[in-house]
Amino acid sequence: MDPIVEVVALILGFLAWVMAGVALPNRYWKQSTVDGTVITTSTIYENLWMSCATDSTGVHNCREFPSMLALSGYIQASRALMIGSIVLGTFGLVATLVGMQCCKAGGENYVLKGRIAGIGGAFFLLQGLCTMISVSWYAFNITQDFFNPLYPGIRYEIGEGLYIGWCSATLAICGGACLVCACRSDTEDKVPYPYSATGRTVYSAAATSRRDGPPTYDKNAYV
Repeated sequence: MDPIVEVVALILGFLAWVMAGVALPNRYWKQSTVDGTVITTSTIYENLWMSCATDSTGVHNCREFPSMLALSGYIQASRALMIGSIVLGTFGLVATLVGMQCCKAGGENYVLKGRIAGIGGAFFLLQGLCTMISVSWYAFNITQDFFNPLYPGIRYEIGEGLYIGWCSATLAICGGACLVCACRSDTEDKVPYPYSATGRTVYSAAATSRRDGPPTYDKNAYV
């Protein structure tokens, strides 16, 4: 596996992991819209854990959601997916670090280290998918209520926390795809084949050296 690909994938995975950790506690997953409002006295914004409000004087008041079971299903699912995303990203970082050629933790077996790095790439892909599903599902519910003319509650718009989540998911998927594709091509190049594509036998280096060396005869040849 190309060391440059490993380093680039590790950087992308690390940035995705950090951004997922930033997006999870971010308060602005959705915020009340000012569309059609002449005078705005307060702004309401929410995330997966709490609901906050700020008035024109800049005073913030936040309250945590009192019951997890009383929440909407998509909020509970988004919580689980984001926490799972951070856990998967942690496994991906550890596996990628162990599988890098410059790391001595996995020994000198570069084929095994490449497979471990490929497993790290798979963890990054799962991290990106979990984050993408979480933020996209949350955004879908926001837009569904916003464009519903019969919705009686407060209308919200997409907050900055979702944009951070989308960036995190994109970086994780790109980093994981680089590792998985590089590991797959590297493994295919190193698999020994007994016969070539033309049907001729492919000899090993030891067999070639014996064939090209000086001829040897059995003792019966001199009789």
